[in-house]
Amino acid sequence: MASFVEADDAARAFVQALAWPSGLVNIVDDEPAGGREWGPAFAAAVGGTPPQVDDSNGIGRPVRNRAARQLGWDPSAASWREGFTQL
Repeated sequence: MASFVEADDAARAFVQALAWPSGLVNIVDDEPAGGREWGPAFAAAVGGTPPQVDDSNGIGRPVRNRAARQLGWDPSAASWREGFTQL
């Protein structure tokens, strides 16, 4: 499973985090996905050849960004699907 974040969103989160309480906060999109799903979509978005992807058999743990959202962070693209269309 993978979660994504756009570089400008990560930079904005870094600046905002200077005022947040201490602790771990995930800065990611709202839709974790496996490589079998996002790999071909990314290749299509950048005009590349679809990759061969292996099935991870569900290995991995989706990351949540609830804490970041509660602290005021809001990504420019809520999911990788939306973000890939902006490439």
